[in-house]
Amino acid sequence: MTFYKNHKEKLELLKSGKLSLTENVKFFLKNIGDQKDLNAFNFVFNEEAIQSADSVEQKIKNNSAGKLAGMVIAIKDVLDYKDHPLTCSSNILKNFTSLYTATAVQKLIDEDAIIIGKTNCDEFAMGSSNENSAFGNVLNPVDKTRVPGGSSGGSAVAVAANLCDVSFGTDTGGSIRQPAAFCGIFGLKPTYGRVSRFGLTAFASSFDSIGPFSKNVEDTALVMEVISGKDLNDSTSIEKIIPNFSSSLSKDKKLKIGIPKEYFADGLDEEIKTAILNIVDELKLEGYEVKEVSLPKTEYTIATYYILTTAEASSNLARFDGARYGFRANDYKNLKEMYLNSRTQGFGTEVKRRIMLGTYVLSSGYYDAYYRKAQKVRRLIKEDFDNAFKQVDLLITPTTPTVAFKIGEKSDDPLQMYLSDIYTTSANLAGIPGMSIPIGKNSENLPIGLQILSQQFEEEKIFQLAKHIQDEISS
Repeated sequence: MTFYKNHKEKLELLKSGKLSLTENVKFFLKNIGDQKDLNAFNFVFNEEAIQSADSVEQKIKNNSAGKLAGMVIAIKDVLDYKDHPLTCSSNILKNFTSLYTATAVQKLIDEDAIIIGKTNCDEFAMGSSNENSAFGNVLNPVDKTRVPGGSSGGSAVAVAANLCDVSFGTDTGGSIRQPAAFCGIFGLKPTYGRVSRFGLTAFASSFDSIGPFSKNVEDTALVMEVISGKDLNDSTSIEKIIPNFSSSLSKDKKLKIGIPKEYFADGLDEEIKTAILNIVDELKLEGYEVKEVSLPKTEYTIATYYILTTAEASSNLARFDGARYGFRANDYKNLKEMYLNSRTQGFGTEVKRRIMLGTYVLSSGYYDAYYRKAQKVRRLIKEDFDNAFKQVDLLITPTTPTVAFKIGEKSDDPLQMYLSDIYTTSANLAGIPGMSIPIGKNSENLPIGLQILSQQFEEEKIFQLAKHIQDEISS
């Protein structure tokens, strides 16, 4: 185990010479090798990580190192990193190499973080269990018979199993928060537009967000300070002042908390419900104002989400056709057959399912009935949140309806799998930030996650409450 609580402590140890960064990186590399069965990584950059450690160690000695000096980070294999593989855990990009680096990844490197490897994920970030990868399943380190959550399962496992300090995931409908809950760590989906999506392979462009996994609130806040901000390469990134998240964590402010009644109805595991309501009771005793609120359109979130995201996926994945880059089938007589065979052989089952669903809802005769109607409902879901945040500062909800389920348990029932995201998709529909924080374990010793949601660009409030719960209640 590492013997520092967070990056601030690690940096102090590095500066004092009590910790060697090279040895620290070798420790993580050994862990990755020893726990290869978890299948968390698609690619590990052994020599490069050690070379980076030597270089950053010199910078620390010279007092010229960046904010994240020595932080060892793994990135999800849907993010570009120049001259490194980019597969999206799909056979269709099996031998593809990135031509440039994603803005968020470059910002890490500019602040002297060390990229240790690229993590496994559901193919093209489509899945809730990390069972849809061409590289095979990722196993949950808490219980290897269970899924780690998806689609950023490898990234969550890399942090939970002590294979790196922090990792990057992406969240289109819960793909950071749900694995964080299943693996017992912290995972943040930022406000849409807070972090540049440049260099992220698109699944659903109006939903996708890049965010960090970590073992504590402090490191999450610090990484968010670094990766936030406007990027001229991404027109959807927003020009906003970036708060000093890490220095405002301990502001003693009693935030008003809302409990959405629709999130505590039938279908929620009783142990999860009890654990979350116990935290809420503690907050009440400490003087936090807590009130019940309503998000009446909650029942429409899953249908709305899967109509809109599959439509966007159908459009975004049209570029993978065997003609320009990636896998091309050998058996074809004409251009049409080349497209058909390349996509049939290159894409996995879940990706093909979503492309077909998306093509259907966008097709003539169904566009108005499904896609246009879903866009209108999305607006109403956003209005639900706007109304709730007029009454409260933050919402507390479960992250997931159950704890981590068994591998294979939901593979044959896509609808049951999709319902795993019932508490997380709404944040992506509304473009608001959400964070899953660990609050203990159930009777089977499986982690439970609590989700905190805020209005757009109010991550600072999420961090403050998460820090309080981390330090004063769940520890």
